[in-house]
Amino acid sequence: MIVTKFGGSSVASANQFKKVKEIVTSDFKRQIVVSSACGKRHSDDYKLTDLLYLMHAHLQYSVNCDHLFEVIKERFLEIKRELKVDLDIESELVIFFHNLTKETSIDYLVSRGEYFTAKLLAAYLDYDFYDAKDLIFFDYDKSIDFTSSTVAIKAALAKSQRLVVPGFYGSFKDGKIKVMERGGSDITGSILARCLKAEIYENWTDVSGILMADPRVVKNPKGIKTITYNELRELSFMGASVIHEDAIEPLKEVGIPIVIKNTNQPLNSGTRIVEKVSEEVEDNIVTGISGKKNYSVFTIYAHDASNKVGLLRKVLDVFENYEIPIQHVPVSIDTFSLVVPTAKVENKVYEIISKIKAKIDIVNIKVEDGLSLVAIVGRNLANHVGASGSLFQTLGENGINIKMISQGSDEINIIIGVKNKDFDKAIRAIYSTFS
Repeated sequence: MIVTKFGGSSVASANQFKKVKEIVTSDFKRQIVVSSACGKRHSDDYKLTDLLYLMHAHLQYSVNCDHLFEVIKERFLEIKRELKVDLDIESELVIFFHNLTKETSIDYLVSRGEYFTAKLLAAYLDYDFYDAKDLIFFDYDKSIDFTSSTVAIKAALAKSQRLVVPGFYGSFKDGKIKVMERGGSDITGSILARCLKAEIYENWTDVSGILMADPRVVKNPKGIKTITYNELRELSFMGASVIHEDAIEPLKEVGIPIVIKNTNQPLNSGTRIVEKVSEEVEDNIVTGISGKKNYSVFTIYAHDASNKVGLLRKVLDVFENYEIPIQHVPVSIDTFSLVVPTAKVENKVYEIISKIKAKIDIVNIKVEDGLSLVAIVGRNLANHVGASGSLFQTLGENGINIKMISQGSDEINIIIGVKNKDFDKAIRAIYSTFS
C-alpha cells in the first residue's frame, strides 16, 4: 500500500486535478490519498487557506466577508464545472458560510480549505471521503494519539479500500478541530502511512524532489536522488522546505521510505528519503546546503566561564522565561554565546540583558545582529579527510568571514555563521566546491 499526499499546487485547478488522477490511477497500490487545500494557480493568485485566515480576521472585527466567500466558493465550483464532478458542494459551502460567527473557531474555519478540496477530489477520483477529524486524534498536550488514530484509520480502510483524507487537521477527543502548523498536510500523510505500515509515503509537490541548494540562490542546483532521514531533518530545520520537518520523525521511527515527486513531471524519479543509504550508491561528500538569515548572538564574558557550574543554566533560564529558542551555544574559556532568532528578541534585548545581569556576576554582555546560519549536511562528512579544510579555504578565497562554527556530534553537519550580506555568496561558494 502507498499513502499519497498532494500539495496545494497539485490541486490548484481542474487541470491539476486531472494530473492527480493520472498519477493515482497509474498504480493500484495508491489506496490512500491526502489532499491539501487548493493552492495558487499563478503567482498573483491566492491560496485558499490564506483567504480563510483573512475571513476569520474579518469576522473578529465585524467586517463583511461576503466577497471573500464568493471567491472561495467560485474556486471550488469552477473545478467542479470543468471536471463535471457529480457533487453538490455548493449547498454545503453555503451552509458553512451562513453558520460562521465571531465565535467560530479559527481552527475549524481554516481547515475547511482541505475539507472541501478533499471532498471534491474524492468525488472526482471515485474514492470514499473520510474526514480527518474522525481519523487523526490529538491528546490534550497537542501530541498525536497514535493508538486511537491507528484504530480509526484501520477501521476506515476495512470499510473502504480507497479513500481521500483532508490534510492539515485532526481533532481532540471531544471532537474539537485542531489544525497543525502550515504545511501540516505533510504530517497527515506521514501519520496515515505510519498507522497503516505503508510500503511508501509519497509526497507530490511542484518540484522534482529535494535540491542540493536553494534555486533562488544557486542557479540550477543538482537534485538529490537519495537522502537519509537525519540529513533531511537537518536541512529542513535550517530552511529547506520541500516537506515539513515534523512529517519525517513518525516514519523514521518505523523505517517507511518517503518519496518526493513533482505532480507536473511524474516521470522524474524525485528524491527518496530512507534510514540508510547502501554503500554501493555513489554520493557527494555534501548532500545538501541550506540556511537562514537574521539571527542575533548574545556573548557572555565571564572569567573562567567554562568552569563555573550553573552559569550557563542561569542564562538559559532567562531565555526560557521569554520562550526564546536557542539555536547554538558556542563556548570558550572565558565566554559563551547564545545564537537566537532576531525576531524573537526584538524590543527585548535590553530587558534580557538586565535579567541576565541580575542573575549572575559577569564582566560584559555583547549583542550582535545580522548573523546568518548556513548548514552543510552530508552523511559522508565524517569519513572524508579534509572536508572542513576545503570548506574554510573556499570561504576564505571568497572573502567571507566566519563568525561561528558548530559541528554536530553525529558529524553529519557543519554549521557556520556569516554576516547576512555574505549569506548568498557563502552558499554559492560552498556549492561550487562540493557539488
